[in-house]
Amino acid sequence: SKLSNGLDALDEAFRVANAARGGKVKRALASSAARSVTGNPELADLARREQDALQKIGALNGVLRNAGGNDIKVTEALRTRIRELKTARAALMKDIIQRFPDYADLIDPSPATIPDAKKALRTSEAIISTYSTAKRTYVWAVPQSGEVAFAAVDLGREALAEKVGWLRAALEPIAATLGDIPEFDVEAAYGLYKKLLAPVEPGWKEAKNLLVVAHGALGYLPLSLLPTAPAALPPQRKPLFARYRDIPWLARTHAVTMLPSVASLKTLRNLAPGNEKRSAFVGFGDPWFSEAQAADAIRPMKRELAARAATGLVRTRGLPVRFRAAPKTQEMDSAELSRLPRLPDTADEVKSIALAMNADPAKSVFLGKDASEDRVKSMDLSGFKVLAFATHGLVPGDLNGLTQPALAFSSPKVTGGKDDGLLTMGEILGLKLNADWVVLSACNTAAGDGAGAEAVSGLGRAFFYAGTRALLVSNWPVHSAATTALITDLFRRQAEDSTLSRAEASRQAMMSLIDGNGYVDDKGRTVFSYAHPIFWAPFTVVGDGGGARPGT
Repeated sequence: SKLSNGLDALDEAFRVANAARGGKVKRALASSAARSVTGNPELADLARREQDALQKIGALNGVLRNAGGNDIKVTEALRTRIRELKTARAALMKDIIQRFPDYADLIDPSPATIPDAKKALRTSEAIISTYSTAKRTYVWAVPQSGEVAFAAVDLGREALAEKVGWLRAALEPIAATLGDIPEFDVEAAYGLYKKLLAPVEPGWKEAKNLLVVAHGALGYLPLSLLPTAPAALPPQRKPLFARYRDIPWLARTHAVTMLPSVASLKTLRNLAPGNEKRSAFVGFGDPWFSEAQAADAIRPMKRELAARAATGLVRTRGLPVRFRAAPKTQEMDSAELSRLPRLPDTADEVKSIALAMNADPAKSVFLGKDASEDRVKSMDLSGFKVLAFATHGLVPGDLNGLTQPALAFSSPKVTGGKDDGLLTMGEILGLKLNADWVVLSACNTAAGDGAGAEAVSGLGRAFFYAGTRALLVSNWPVHSAATTALITDLFRRQAEDSTLSRAEASRQAMMSLIDGNGYVDDKGRTVFSYAHPIFWAPFTVVGDGGGARPGT
């Protein structure tokens, strides 16, 4: 239908929803693209100076707010510096726009329309875009060719958040043993699919790759774990959790990528290809957060036995289970870096990725004392295709004085370095990357930072700004052994088949985890299956999931 001014109503609603949903991630992506779009060194330098000025203005405004006018001289000095930076940035922008007019559209792209979305899509791709209001959720399914499907669903933002929260409760439990892991409510998950995705199936069912632009609570639930048909869990069978193999997950048929915005797809795909001479991989894992941890790591490691009783007869459901849980620092009187629990399993994970990518672990993997903030900031990270950070992801308030999202590295008391061991969002913004992937194999790195926050955390925004095409982020505390198996398989598949997209490699690795042997003991016996979504579904590809080029 047409509006009174001649605009297509469906397209206009799509554009307005994208404008309302846009935010910090889109600006980070646009800034990254603007620095590299032409390869012109002069433009890249001007763009970086303009963006750095903008970052400094934001930082000083924060300092000014915190100062609260207590010191008149300090307050006036801050205001003067902010005015100077604004003047300098305005001059830079005027110069850039006159000489490089396309830049203006890159740093502040107009909200995408349906024709824009179709043009950015490749063969076998479709965009699913959602926008939630107090009473309804609007869903668009935009295929590369063919008709757009649209539905206005009677499900408001609060009701949607409640449904998402219920499903997530089985994915981030306080579980000490396998028996503590709740059943995933597959019937409720199908109910969400039936409500949101089924009405727009004609717009996406024929595609193989779904690019999801989610609004609100939907950004915290990977759509891969929604069943596409009515499903109920069959009776228990061995091994534990194997009955989840029978569920018709969306991941069985479609690869899913999250996008910060529709406009970001065009932005990401306009990035210049990475230099093929880049090294394959660099990874950081198993930091030592205290001198005690360092001393313990140096001692011969005692092999952990999985709750084996003297008789050897232990019920499977009573076996202990290990998740990389978020550090419980909120209940501590004083939360310092040294209070973070060590993550020794991440060492094997990072080394396994290196081997899967045919990289030399001795040269590309930094563990323990070497997993330091100093090393990250001193390296030329633009020379790597894939970067992995297997450590704790922290949010403001997790540690004393922490006001930004951060990644935790080895304590300076262990490394002898000058930094504090926390790579904050602001410091990540200063990195210069040229990466195809950044893997954030930490706890809750995809979690938002408050009510109504975007699905990608501040860490994700910062890495997009620094220069990566895609992120692999975790949505809940991950199981160490399952995560190592999943991520290693993903990168092994990409190394063996250069035409395999990031999203499809991720999908295949998830399916392999569901259908595979699961957790195997030292005698080669399967102890439990990884088919419960808590094991196979925590990671989301965010950004450009890859795929065939247009026309192929």
